[in-house]
Amino acid sequence: MEKILITGVSGFVAKHFLDFLEDNQLKVQVLGLDILDTNLYSDFNYVDFQYKRIDLLDQGEIENILFLFRPNYILHLASYSSVAFSWKNPILSFQNNVNIFLNLLEVIRKYSLKTRILSIGSSEEYGNINTDDIPLKETARLDPLSPYAVARVSQEMLSKLYSKSYGLDIVMTRSFNHIGPGQSDIFVVSSFVRRILEEKSNDIRKIQLLVGNLNIVRDFLDVRDVVRAYYILLKFPTP
Repeated sequence: MEKILITGVSGFVAKHFLDFLEDNQLKVQVLGLDILDTNLYSDFNYVDFQYKRIDLLDQGEIENILFLFRPNYILHLASYSSVAFSWKNPILSFQNNVNIFLNLLEVIRKYSLKTRILSIGSSEEYGNINTDDIPLKETARLDPLSPYAVARVSQEMLSKLYSKSYGLDIVMTRSFNHIGPGQSDIFVVSSFVRRILEEKSNDIRKIQLLVGNLNIVRDFLDVRDVVRAYYILLKFPTP
């Protein structure tokens, strides 16, 4: 049975990824890691799921887990994913997001594990884009404009370095914003939905929302399409 390690397993995307595996009746062994406790994943028929609470900054603990579990694939989702949080806590955000990824790479390098890693990046790496540059290409210049985005670019550079220098099997994404059921309302679309439902439940005829800059244009993906893509990238990456 193939083994998948998922970091940040208590999060929004991981829940949908596990649902994808279960809905498609994929018999896989999954070890989920997170700094938070979770008891959300206990009713699977096909997915053999286990959970371990861990701080991914603890390299010794990561080393022990990877050495014993020896995953075929790693879906690396753990991060502080809020741009706003990174502005308020730039040191914490940057050090956490970069160092937890580097810890994983170092253990895989040390033990020469045959593991494919899916390194999740962000469209924030591109910065502000002119309409003349749309549609974006992967060759577009990176211009990170927040501590969060800089950390994502750093993660990508580490991926390239460890792939070229040590032969690690790393697939990278620059994922655009995704939305769907269960997303935290710290993000814009889910925040709007929550407020609308609250006002509707109070039978208020005119709904007023406090919003930020509405001139910003964003692309949004359904999280269920995102996790399908992540699975395909883990299993069948293009050369």
